[in-house]
Parts: sequence; C-alpha cells; structure tokens
Amino acid sequence: MSNDKGTLRTCEQGHSYYKKSDCPICPTCESERKPTEGFLALLSAPARRALENEGIATLQQLSAYTEKEILKLHGIGPSAIPKLRNALEEEGLSFKK
Repeated sequence: MSNDKGTLRTCEQGHSYYKKSDCPICPTCESERKPTEGFLALLSAPARRALENEGIATLQQLSAYTEKEILKLHGIGPSAIPKLRNALEEEGLSFKK
C-alpha cells in the first residue's frame, strides 16, 4: 500500500514500516542493532553500515585506511571523519598517511 509516507513494508522480523525509497533497511531493526558504546556508536546508521560492510569493526582496522579511502565508502560523509579521527586519537592511532 502506498501513500504520502511511502510504501508499507514488512521486514523479515515482522516490523511494519513505510519507505519512500527502495532502501531495504527496516528502521526498527536498525535502531535495535545500533551499538551503545565504541566508535561505531558515534556514527549515523549509513556511516556505520559502510564501515561494517568494509569489514571495519575496530579502530585498529580503521587505522589501516586513509581518510580519502574512508570518504569513498558509500554512506560516509564529511561529518563522520572528525568523529573517526577523534576516536582514533583517543587510542593513540591515526588514519594511514
């Protein structure tokens, strides 16, 4: 069913939600899996998924990439870089030069 909110969908977990785009992400499932601590908790859902899809789950893994490489990932925007840079610096790490 479609209306001004979008098309009514149901995810595999049974949550019903409306979406205007063809993005398959269920907002309820996404909010339930959002980390509550760590550097991934600082990021928006698209930025977090971009890192997860690249296999980046730790700051040590993140430090193997340049800022430019991270910015190329779909879902990472310029506002994510300062958050990531600060998280790396707090652990004595940095992006690859």
